[in-house]
Amino acid sequence: MISIKKHLLTTKRRYLYLSGWMVAALRSEFGPLPDQSMHEKTSVASLIKELYTFLRQADARELGGLFRQLDGASDADKPAIQAKIDNFETHVVPIIADIDAGFGNEEATYLMAKQMIEAGACCIQLENQVSDVKQCGHQDGKVTVPHVEFLAKINAVRYAFLELGIDDGVIVARTDSLGAGLTQKIAVTNEAGDLGEQYNSFLEVEAIDAANLANGDVVFQQNGQLVKPSRLPNGLFKFRAGTGEERCVLDCITSLQNGADLLWIETEKPHVSQIGGMVNEIRKTIPNAKLVYNNSPSFNWTLNFRQQVFDAMKEAGQDVSAYNRDQLMSVDYDSTELAIQADEKIRTFQADAAREAGIFHHLITLPTYHTAALSTDNLAKEYFGDQGMLGYVANVQRKEIRQGIACVKHQNMAGSDMGDDHKEYFSGDQALKASGKDNTMNQF
Repeated sequence: MISIKKHLLTTKRRYLYLSGWMVAALRSEFGPLPDQSMHEKTSVASLIKELYTFLRQADARELGGLFRQLDGASDADKPAIQAKIDNFETHVVPIIADIDAGFGNEEATYLMAKQMIEAGACCIQLENQVSDVKQCGHQDGKVTVPHVEFLAKINAVRYAFLELGIDDGVIVARTDSLGAGLTQKIAVTNEAGDLGEQYNSFLEVEAIDAANLANGDVVFQQNGQLVKPSRLPNGLFKFRAGTGEERCVLDCITSLQNGADLLWIETEKPHVSQIGGMVNEIRKTIPNAKLVYNNSPSFNWTLNFRQQVFDAMKEAGQDVSAYNRDQLMSVDYDSTELAIQADEKIRTFQADAAREAGIFHHLITLPTYHTAALSTDNLAKEYFGDQGMLGYVANVQRKEIRQGIACVKHQNMAGSDMGDDHKEYFSGDQALKASGKDNTMNQF
């Protein structure tokens, strides 16, 4: 948020997205865990509190600097500094918090949501997977729940907001149905065409005669026939192949009709036409449906978009013999017309998807995880290689200084100047301050 405020001069319309993947991988007392809801339930709420503590300190740090400038300024300069203080814009922004699949039944979801809201979250994102076998949305083995169970959890989150006196809390309903080919339960249906029957209609089934039932077979009636759903050795039932988009559309419509505010469709690739097709179907029933989309680092953006351009060129009858579709990630293609077109499509993806696919808002998960890993890898290679200390100075510190990165003054970021201010307020001339001439922070 410090960097956003620095470059965009405002934090308006900005927020933090708190990823369940990041919490599982980096914050669990068990150590790094896969994104399967195995981390401590309270770790998300604890991190929300920690983030708001940091954002408030970012405010205190910047305001403290402005007040110090004001104290030392001439009369002519004071009005401009005072105006910055009077019009100060906070770093404190809304937090969207990932509650995974609810960490248990609907009561557990309510309790967890309440704790997250009390910590400061204004928006809860909830997904329609089975809680105790939850998988990352970008991995295989996902299992969805019948609609009635997911809608009960949406109700639980809404109840948590309302109980805490918040009537404008936001719920993002995420569907993983596009990549989920399994369900744990056959839905209960009470009458033809209800949600339970619609859910079951997507199951892979075979017609069977009652006389041919085997021991342990599960059967039900569908369209006047006795059918047996395809069942795996672990007891899970399979959906018919190719039904993912239909299931996503139904998930989204029912979620919006039952208390959700925004949608999230987890896809296997960032493809504007695919996303737009589903949103158009949703809007036939819910005209003002709004979609949040995850511009995820889980996608290979380079390969996906180069292949999309390759396919478009081939369909248009252009010569693509110079390209190997399976090897388009290669650096050898970086300066080709195909790669240039693909990069332009990546650059404009957010605008294109907003215009053509009805995406209301784009977010990106895990970018800081990857940028930290890349910069640390480069530093390790150079600092412990031939470049030695120059590897750090040339590629980190020198750039920090020239780009005005706040962390170059890491003592200031940790609160050293605020500590000095407090000492002076508390002890006056007796204060033993850290910001004297021997403070190396003065070199920056």
